[in-house]
Amino acid sequence: MEPKFNLWIERDGVVVLSAWRVTLLEAIDAAGSISAAAEQLNIPYRRAWEKVQEIESGLGYRVLDTAVGGPGGGGAHLTPAGREAMARFRRFAEGFDVEVRQRYTAAFSAD
Repeated sequence: MEPKFNLWIERDGVVVLSAWRVTLLEAIDAAGSISAAAEQLNIPYRRAWEKVQEIESGLGYRVLDTAVGGPGGGGAHLTPAGREAMARFRRFAEGFDVEVRQRYTAAFSAD
């Protein structure tokens, strides 16, 4: 057996940030578009876009700068505020895995 956990931040019962959502934002920034990131993560574009909207609504600010496609192509990149939100979530989440494993070991080491 091994412990598993999932950590996220909510506002009014809606998830705003989580490890998965941070991964989505990283993928969008690296790929340069929501559609390319969605394809890379094997999720529908619509789901990726909805999650970005939930993040922005929950935080109260834009995390992506987007450009509509066309002859020059569209795109999406993280805003400075988006980068900061990801960094804050990472700082918040850092060390939880170690703590969970230690608590698990303390509780189940006799098994």
